[in-house]
Amino acid sequence: MAGFRIHGDSPIELRAIPHPAVTVAVEFGDHLFDIHGAAGRMRSESLAAGLAFSAFQVRAENVECVQIRLSPLAAHAVFGLPLAELRGSVIALDDLWGRDTSRLRERLHHARTWPERFALIDTELSVRLRSGRAVDPEVAWAWRRIVASRGRARVNDLAARTGWSRQRMWSRFGSQIGLTPKRAAMLVRFDQAVHRMVRGHTPARVAADCGYADQSHLHHDVRAFTGTTPTAAANEPWLAADDTAWPAHGGSA
Repeated sequence: MAGFRIHGDSPIELRAIPHPAVTVAVEFGDHLFDIHGAAGRMRSESLAAGLAFSAFQVRAENVECVQIRLSPLAAHAVFGLPLAELRGSVIALDDLWGRDTSRLRERLHHARTWPERFALIDTELSVRLRSGRAVDPEVAWAWRRIVASRGRARVNDLAARTGWSRQRMWSRFGSQIGLTPKRAAMLVRFDQAVHRMVRGHTPARVAADCGYADQSHLHHDVRAFTGTTPTAAANEPWLAADDTAWPAHGGSA
């Protein structure tokens, strides 16, 4: 979780890059995000982006917001729906939480400090997590295995290890997580690779260390998720706040 206050004489623009978590942003300063993506334009004070959305442009001016990264295992319960319904999408949080979103924004607005705001978000998420429906244990195990292996797990072995058929694993995982196991592994590995490049490692070294067949394979995956080259993707400012997912969190102003 991270807090942002962005003031200035002109709007800022950045590109949102896919991440192996559900991204939620709640603006509480009475300003709108102006979002341009594959589905067109959307203006909203809050948003939720499912796994593997296409990179999209965000324009904002004088915003104050909290950004949350939710593991898909938690997001399934927090939103009360299969993440397949968010696949590749960016939608207004109001469409998921209704009037609760405006009430949360008001409480965030009146809070005086970032720790108070983070506590409010924690409470909201915890209540929804406890009352929501958990993903299947087999799906949770498969997701954790993909993450622990940094996207290098043999996805064909996941069903066998759980005792499910391949068809059942692909169907249940895709419905509850929002991606097939293969696509989820690609996304996790891409995320590991792009953050290595942010830290200054060369694409050639990253490709070798992250299990890509060669540098062109890395280039292919980066372009598939971002629409740009590895060098350009590594300089995206959105990545600076990508590496923290609730409930482990910190903040910045």
